[in-house]
Formats: sequence, structure tokens, C-alpha cells
Amino acid sequence: MTAGHLLTGGHIALVGPTASGKSSLALAAARVLGDVEIVSVDSMQVYRGMDIGTAKPTAEERAEITHHCIDLADPAEEWTVVRFRDAVRDAIGHVEGRGRRALLVGGTGLYFRAVVDPLEFPGEDRAIRDAVEREGSTEALYAQLIEVDPRAAARIEPGNRRRVVRALEVMRLTGRAFSSFGPGLDEYGEPVFPVRVVGARWPRGILAERISARLTGMRERGLVDEVRRLLPQGLSRTARQAIGYAEVIDHLEGRCTLDEAFAQAERRTRRFARRQLKWFERDPRVSWLDLGGTRSENSEDTLGELLEAWSACPASA
Repeated sequence: MTAGHLLTGGHIALVGPTASGKSSLALAAARVLGDVEIVSVDSMQVYRGMDIGTAKPTAEERAEITHHCIDLADPAEEWTVVRFRDAVRDAIGHVEGRGRRALLVGGTGLYFRAVVDPLEFPGEDRAIRDAVEREGSTEALYAQLIEVDPRAAARIEPGNRRRVVRALEVMRLTGRAFSSFGPGLDEYGEPVFPVRVVGARWPRGILAERISARLTGMRERGLVDEVRRLLPQGLSRTARQAIGYAEVIDHLEGRCTLDEAFAQAERRTRRFARRQLKWFERDPRVSWLDLGGTRSENSEDTLGELLEAWSACPASA
């Protein structure tokens, strides 16, 4: 494979569910292409110190290939999709200024749409948010959201209190359904900059095995100690609800055993992966690379298929 003849023009993106091998595939592609810098599209890799549980690229990988939009905030900070959108677009501008291209990598669907599409984001009102917070359990608030905005509820994990509260806050602040903002999350037009998008996916059973292995690896590499170090610093609502972190916090605060914590994290990750896949499969701009069997996402054949898929994608916008 010869870099420069495989793909020309526009930025590129690799999306898909967690544990689908996006990061390792992106690194392999970056080595071949030679003119790209990786931009993370992950809502939790922005937090400094949250390394193991977010599967951040290693220091060695980041030294080899320039990465952007990692370690932007302290875990105690509330991070928003608008801040992320602005940071990513700024990073892409700097990449372009060096005569290079951005390789966007991640599985946070809303963050990806915020970066590539002209979505509209409503304002905030802390007083309304605090009032919603006081109204009851996450389950009760989610039931309320199902009743008033079922489209938004279908896209939010039932246990994600932060997003449930945000949806209700916006509705009370604006008088509009949370799902009505932007061009519509079911509407897909031209992105705001040229980008070719490929999605990586595995058969459900294999992805479940990969998720289990991923969490086992995180446990062995010291996720519990990482969370233990972070807790005294204070964690924002967003950081505390990150998959893996929330469950380990429950263990450290005496609400469950460590085995129970990781079992719950695995169940939650599987549900999250299904939601990610559904999110990206709705987007007609995504061309899919189907992985499976004994084929490794690092194999030369798979890398070749990824590069060919990017070459075949129209550079939208």
C-alpha cells in the first residue's frame, strides 16, 4: 500500500460502537496515510486522569501520531457538547493549517454530529436544572421524559441521569421538545466540512466477547486504583456517570462487590454499544466495514478494506 494514492481530498472519520477496534485501526491507517492527525470524538477522553476506563491511546501512540481533543479538562469540570464541538473544529482548523487532514475517531454519536453537522444547541438554566434534579429518582424522571418527549427518551440511556435532567431542563426553558433542536437527529444533510465516514462493526456475539475482554483488561491494568486516585479530586456529574467509573465508585463506596461492579459495567457497556450502533446505522453517510470471524482489526487485509472504503466514500460537503 502506498500512502497518497489510496485516498485524496477531505477529512476522514472512523465511527462505531465501543470495543470495535476503532483506535487500533485508526493508528494503523494513520501510519499508512502519512498526512493525517487523529482527533478523538469521545465524550470521556477529554478528562485528564481518566485513562484506563476510557481506553485512551498510550503515551507512545500519541507520540507516534499526533492526537487532538484528549485531556482537555479536569474531571471535576462539567464538559458540554458545545465546548467539545468548538474544540474539535478548532483542532481541525489547525490540522488544515499544516496542510494535513483530520482522522476523526470515536463512538459518541451526538458529539460526532455536533462536529460535522450544523446542529442547534439550546441554552442552559441552572435554576431549572436544580429544580428538576430535586424532583425524584432517575427512573421517575425518565418516565416523565418518555411521556413528554419519547423521541428523546429513545436516544438516552435510562440510567443516564445527567442527560435525562438536561432534556427536561431544555423543555422547560424553551417550551420545545429536546428532540426538536438542530436540523433533526433523523435528518442528514451535507456536513459542514468535507469528510468521508466509515463505520466499524462486528457480529453481536463477537462484540460482546470483545467488550468482556476489554473490561477484564481494564480491571487488570488498574482501573480501581485509577478511580481511587480520582475521587479525592472531585468528579463532575458527567465524569461520575462514565461507564466503568460509576460502577467502581459504587464498589469503593460500599454499595456492591468488585465482581458485581464489573458485571454491571459489562451489561451497561453492551447496552451502550447497541445504542451506538443504532445511532450510526441511521446515518446514510456512513459506509460500513463489517468485521468478524478470526480476522483481526489490525490485519493488513482489514486495513486495506478500510482504506478502500474511505476511497469509495464521497467527500461530502
